[in-house]
Amino acid sequence: MDETLKKILSEVCDAYGYIIKALEVMPDHIHIFVDCPVTTAPCDVVRTLKSMSAIQLLKAYPELKRFYARCGKLWSNGYFISSVGHISEAAIKKYIEEQKNDTTRIESLS
Repeated sequence: MDETLKKILSEVCDAYGYIIKALEVMPDHIHIFVDCPVTTAPCDVVRTLKSMSAIQLLKAYPELKRFYARCGKLWSNGYFISSVGHISEAAIKKYIEEQKNDTTRIESLS
């Protein structure tokens, strides 16, 4: 499912003119580093990615609709946004890539 989500997010970003610089799918959230036009509000980027990916994932995996029927949505309302400025782009990419290998976080969820 994570490869499908990555493909969906890539297609959405292509359609909207966003560039994915780094992406990791975690068991309960994702990390995505996106370059977007300065005229685009960050909250609009998040809303677009969440809504479009939810629609596509629910089509691809109908069982998700049954699983998430109680709460009525795939993604939670929350998100974290930060802009690149005080740290380098390389540092952000490295952090995101390391998240997939962070077994302490995954073990604590078990």
